[in-house]
Amino acid sequence: MNILSFQKQVIAYAKSIGIDKIGFTTATPFVDLKQQLIRQQELSFQSGFEESDLELRTNPELLLEEAQSIIAIALAYPSKMENAPQGKKGARRGIFCRASWGVDYHTALRERLALLEQFIVENYPNARTKSMVDTGELSDRAVAERAGIGWSGKNTNIITPEFGSYVYLGEIITNIAFAPDEPMEDQCGECRLCLDVCPTGALVQGGQLNSQRCIAFLTQTKGDLPDEFRSHLGNRIYGCDTCQTVCPKNKRKHNLIHEEFFPDPEIAKPLLEPLLMISNKDFKQVYGHVSGSWRGKKPLQRNTIYALAHFKEVSAIPLLQEVLEKDQRPVIKGAAAWAIGKINAEQSKEILLKALQQESDPNVIIEIQKGLTLIES
Repeated sequence: MNILSFQKQVIAYAKSIGIDKIGFTTATPFVDLKQQLIRQQELSFQSGFEESDLELRTNPELLLEEAQSIIAIALAYPSKMENAPQGKKGARRGIFCRASWGVDYHTALRERLALLEQFIVENYPNARTKSMVDTGELSDRAVAERAGIGWSGKNTNIITPEFGSYVYLGEIITNIAFAPDEPMEDQCGECRLCLDVCPTGALVQGGQLNSQRCIAFLTQTKGDLPDEFRSHLGNRIYGCDTCQTVCPKNKRKHNLIHEEFFPDPEIAKPLLEPLLMISNKDFKQVYGHVSGSWRGKKPLQRNTIYALAHFKEVSAIPLLQEVLEKDQRPVIKGAAAWAIGKINAEQSKEILLKALQQESDPNVIIEIQKGLTLIES
């Protein structure tokens, strides 16, 4: 079979199943990426969610025997929410990042990758494939960059001319030697808006991210949030879009293409207090289909408490007091104690002093003391 002719068939089929961009690159090792990753490890800039074996992350031939090519795909997701509800005093709302609007992108991409793999295997003799998205060994962004999907922006996101950086990425390694596409020229120029506005300074320099300071990462951690980041969280429940929303290349890129990614406003911008009290069963039923639920409800509820503190929502004090007194999770109790102090309502000091007498967990006691310090400062 003529490979170039088949490559055109693959591209046409990809478009027919709702893949917005497709590109091809070789399966040769990602040499430059390996050096970057070594440096990231040395600086402790990685999140810990990545594949730890750098050989697997940078050498496709270790993942598929006789690998020849990698097919990169991209699906565009919305940046605009229709009829977004507005929070108000007594009914404050949080926000999930755009990558967690609609159905979990892992599911959507895996379905399309599976269809594309099936098409390839059924139509090309002796074809073999291995697909992955996000949690796979390879770097989705490095593959997409080399395959010409877009360029790697200073905010470390792949930026496409058509959809900006609002794209989900996935790839297929195959033993078919497809013709590689040319990488795209960097179009960020002298712009450094994303670096200048990053709330925590997580963008160290163009193309380099300290994940340990990135709000998108911090919202997914399960322990106590370090003090210096709590005020930067704002009302973010999951993820952070700041370095994308300020990017000039994302201007007017709304990407209302795939209905499965359209947000349910009540889920994407949920009321904070109901989210704090939601049961495990209801959480799975309401939020289980979105990517932001992958770490469970605990991190989201911790972030919800910090968001109530951000708003200084006095009406939430009785609820926070109930959490402090009755919740069995030290991280959640501690967050509530800190928030009660941060809000600094008339009854805050009395609540915290009472809790201090009754609490036995040392970490919660520390948070109660922090709350009292906030009141006195």
